[in-house]
Amino acid sequence: MDNNLPKNYDPKSFEKKIYDLWMEKEYFKAEVNPDKDPYCIVLPPPNITGQLHIGHALDHTLQDVLIRWKRMQGFETLWQPGTDHASIATEVKVVEKVKEEEGLSKLDLGREGFLDRAWKWRDEYGRKIVEQMKKLGNSCDWSRERFTMDEGLSNAVTEVFINLYEKGLIYRGNRIINWCPDCKTSLSDAEVEHEDKAGHFWHINYPVKDSNEFIEVATTRPETMLGDTAIAVNPEDPRYKHLIGKYAILPLMNREIPIVADDYVDPEFGTGAVKITPAHDPNDFELGLRHNLPQIVVMKDDATINNNGGKYAGMYRYDARKQIVEDLKELGLLVKVKDHQHSVGQCYRCSTIVEPLTSDQWFVKMDELAKPAIEAVESGKIKFVPERFSKIYLHWLENIRDWCISRQLWWGHRIPAYYCEDCNEIIVSREIPESCSKCNSTSLKQDEDVLDTWFSSALWPFSTLGWPEKTKELEYFYPTDVLVTGYDIIFFWVVRMAFSGLECMNEIPFKYVYIHGLVRDSEGRKMSKSLGNGVDPLEVIDQYGADALRFTLVTGNSPGNDIRFHMERLESSRNFANKLWNATRFVLMNLDDENIQYSDVKNNLNTADNWIVSRLNSVTKEITDNLDKFELGLAAQKVYDFIWSEYCDWYIELVKSRLYGDNLEEKRSAQYTLIYVLENILKLLHPFMPFITEEIWQSIPNFKESVIISEWPKFEEGNVNRVAEQKMDLIMQAIKNIRNLRAEMNVVPSRKAKLMILSKNEEAKETLQAGRKYFMSLASVSELEVVDSKENVPADAVSTVVEGAELFLPLDELIDFEKEIERLEKEKAKLEGEIKRVVGKLSNEGFVSKAPEHLIAEEKAKQVKYQEMLDVVIERINSLKK
Repeated sequence: MDNNLPKNYDPKSFEKKIYDLWMEKEYFKAEVNPDKDPYCIVLPPPNITGQLHIGHALDHTLQDVLIRWKRMQGFETLWQPGTDHASIATEVKVVEKVKEEEGLSKLDLGREGFLDRAWKWRDEYGRKIVEQMKKLGNSCDWSRERFTMDEGLSNAVTEVFINLYEKGLIYRGNRIINWCPDCKTSLSDAEVEHEDKAGHFWHINYPVKDSNEFIEVATTRPETMLGDTAIAVNPEDPRYKHLIGKYAILPLMNREIPIVADDYVDPEFGTGAVKITPAHDPNDFELGLRHNLPQIVVMKDDATINNNGGKYAGMYRYDARKQIVEDLKELGLLVKVKDHQHSVGQCYRCSTIVEPLTSDQWFVKMDELAKPAIEAVESGKIKFVPERFSKIYLHWLENIRDWCISRQLWWGHRIPAYYCEDCNEIIVSREIPESCSKCNSTSLKQDEDVLDTWFSSALWPFSTLGWPEKTKELEYFYPTDVLVTGYDIIFFWVVRMAFSGLECMNEIPFKYVYIHGLVRDSEGRKMSKSLGNGVDPLEVIDQYGADALRFTLVTGNSPGNDIRFHMERLESSRNFANKLWNATRFVLMNLDDENIQYSDVKNNLNTADNWIVSRLNSVTKEITDNLDKFELGLAAQKVYDFIWSEYCDWYIELVKSRLYGDNLEEKRSAQYTLIYVLENILKLLHPFMPFITEEIWQSIPNFKESVIISEWPKFEEGNVNRVAEQKMDLIMQAIKNIRNLRAEMNVVPSRKAKLMILSKNEEAKETLQAGRKYFMSLASVSELEVVDSKENVPADAVSTVVEGAELFLPLDELIDFEKEIERLEKEKAKLEGEIKRVVGKLSNEGFVSKAPEHLIAEEKAKQVKYQEMLDVVIERINSLKK
């Protein structure tokens, strides 16, 4: 057989070629197939605002591992791809681009002109991010790619809006919302990030009308006092009971405001008296409704004070704050200023501090929608991995407020509501209405706002499958099997998909939510532009290959936990790929053209062959179990350990003498085993490192069409060979011990030495004798001799102990007796430590009373084994000291 693998592993030379092959053969395509069980994952759609980042690379790799594994297991797999229009983020990018390149603002362009440029942005950057996903190896069904503003998905958005509106679950109202003065749009609670910041409590005296009294309040936002409409105290607070029902004079504005009683006020916090600004604080808004207080908005959408702010009109909020504090000081009404650490809400996109204010917006009533979504997790219909993240999900839903879904933007799904300019009727319609349903006027105007991005992405698991049409794909693939996502968007996205799926489909959108952490730098810091510690996955792929990046991300991963990204681990992953590459080249160079079958060699397989096949079998079971439990990092590590240590470092070395020897039957059995194990490890490794496994697979003529559609290895009870495993474990331990002995004494590998075996255990003796050729080729042994007494062992021989036997190397003048005694003393201390540990465990009543009998028996067996080994070591030390 000709070896057609190049000498050097160079991922650049084949990764694109391999991906093109997969695309040409349509291996990723999913069809409705009644003969197969479906398995579906929807890709969290990346925003079209830039390029793939390292967080995407982790998220996509984990999904691809699951999809490739399930495809090989025989499922009809659909990995549904697509991209998100990302209203706020994309609009900001397009505004910046237009300003920079054309010197124009959004208003200069007008709505249609701006949208034209936004679609051009999508065409450029949406396509770019898809190509980047392909570089990573994503095995998505690209024929089904969707965009959240595709016609079909837009129809789904309209359908949901109208259905919820007709049920009374969507309404338009004037309520307190989060406002970003920079993006100039409302935000949902989930889009506000809270951060503790150093601030102040300003204590201000409000004069009580018709008295000499003052009522002292404390506030972190003095500028909002311009919109105060009351002061609230607790009805049971003895300090203020006499003031309830009276009026205070609002400083600076000279407006009378009532002093009201409300249980909301905590007498222990601050001064026990609270200024109430219903138009600029969520809690004040609710209190204002209870007491029928007026709402006075004092800010414009750019956070400057409006005409309701009197002489402060036109000032930016923080400039107004500064001036208000100065004016209060002059009036003698500023009591004191105290430092105060408090949580400040910021826009999740631009980090501008948000301003709570009342505004006419569209809202979704959440009480009824939340209940089935809560029940789905509490009943186990939706399972979180790890389970602890269900608490975040439940906490958010149990405390959820009505969802503000309107955004003051142009890029997005425009709200399907029309206003009659003659009678103010609101008409919600799938199509543009010709006239008002109430007064028949034709003077209709569509709502200017668009919907929150998350309103459309909440429909992703079913809108991408054709809903609201009853498609065969929707029936077959929904509900999807697993959602893979980071913990940072549980309340942004996971919660909303859950209640939307249950509302629209009357069924959960996914069975599992597999949560992963963030990718941090090597010091554990979050990656950011300001720190300059970001990692560009495309640069990594260009330098190391996609397989190395994928393997690094997976092996460092455990569900729910952040991972640290070390460049050294990338080197390690590439070295692993190189190791497999070179091992394959060795195998290929030592194969004949003949296609050897198991029936040809089954009677000639020796202990090493049976050992590696048995170990492959066990590892296959372990890896499959790990994948079933979403322990992808553990699974990848086990593939790595088996390939590197057991297949490459041991088995290939063990069979070299047979490959180079004259015994044809031994050679053929070695060739068969080499290729059989190689075929299966390529399958086990494929989900993690798809490119190199496919390239190697394609180089072996007798393998089937592609590893991507090969059958996932299965555990076979008949391939379990504990005897072979035990024998090889003993031989390999003996070889390791001999190598360690020689290394400690700096014996050069070329100098061979005689191996003498002393054992009263016939089975161990027989096994070690059978490993003669392995000792000679791998432990620099010149000859092997079995002795029945230490009297037959030279006094200057060094020894090592394995279970059931003592091994001696008579090294004559090569030994430094003092160093040998020192080495044996260390081995003695180690064995004494092990015995102490076991004795401690067995004397622990808690362990003995609770542990299963087989564990206690194992510990007792260890104690006997360690004691026997210690006795031998002590005897050897004593003999050398004579």
